[in-house]
Amino acid sequence: MAASRTMTAVAVSAAALSAVALQVRANAKRAEREHPPTGKFVEAGGVRLHYLEAGLGGPPVVLLHGNAVQAEDYVASGVLGRAAQRHRVVAFDRPGYGYSDRPRDRPWTAEAQAAVFVEAFARLGIKRPIVVGHSWGTLVAMALALNHPEAVGGLVLLSGYYFPTARADVPLFSPPAIPVLGDAIRYTVGPLVGRLIAPKMIRTMFAPAPVPPAFTEAVPIPMMLRPWQVKASAEDAAAMIPGAAGFQRRYGALSHLPIAILAGAEDMIVDVGRQSARLHQALPGSQLQVLPGLGHMIHHGAPDLVVGAIESVAAPGRPRPASESASDVPAAKAMPGQV
Repeated sequence: MAASRTMTAVAVSAAALSAVALQVRANAKRAEREHPPTGKFVEAGGVRLHYLEAGLGGPPVVLLHGNAVQAEDYVASGVLGRAAQRHRVVAFDRPGYGYSDRPRDRPWTAEAQAAVFVEAFARLGIKRPIVVGHSWGTLVAMALALNHPEAVGGLVLLSGYYFPTARADVPLFSPPAIPVLGDAIRYTVGPLVGRLIAPKMIRTMFAPAPVPPAFTEAVPIPMMLRPWQVKASAEDAAAMIPGAAGFQRRYGALSHLPIAILAGAEDMIVDVGRQSARLHQALPGSQLQVLPGLGHMIHHGAPDLVVGAIESVAAPGRPRPASESASDVPAAKAMPGQV
């Protein structure tokens, strides 16, 4: 009798989880119908990449977004439109985000993503672009510059993570990347929990500034919570610390490259002193700007300064904007959150 009750409970639980999984998938498909792709597609490295493109001129500019979001983040911030006034600008959905594929045939490290983008550059005729990376996207920008130096003309690094540190968000957000178990999480409780915590996480990303309506419209939460994008975010969270650890001894190889480093003084996601200021010390020729009153999403709070940094990197012989020394940078306390 007890065995029968157990079997019944298992069957009911399985049926309930199946129903939840079907609803999660239906929600994801509805999000895509309501927010269809607005750009173009290119095949590179066995991956179908979605990208947005605007403007003419040169040198070209490539925009790489951070975790959880997609290329439209740069549209909402105004950086894409402003930069396109003088450059050809291409903003990619990184693999697994937006409408770019993320096949299961390889570990999607920053270096693996960079290899795909190098091929995409060749296919799209993008020669030695200024690569702008925000947050997790700075790791991909670094991988491009370190592993494919011939493919990069300069770097603009926004709110980046460059040196391994303990982070509370990694164990919190990585479980959906675990094989089998992660699949179950992503199609059942993961999106439900995500819907509850996403608004607070987004507020933390922008703090102390408010979340602009343009961001909410361009990067809607239902798109972030699609199971395949949750997987990409989780895998990137898990790869963040080892990725930075693998790069930190190689940064000296970038001394020849024009590099601008920007960070918000009030960043609650990444510690400014332990990351951006330390990278500036490792790269004495770099520019460093720490922006008071801004948090992690500095490209929304100061798009003109970001575009100014792009122009400075594109023409390194011109006078550089005043930058703060590393000793002047406040050591903002890192809080749990997506990077």
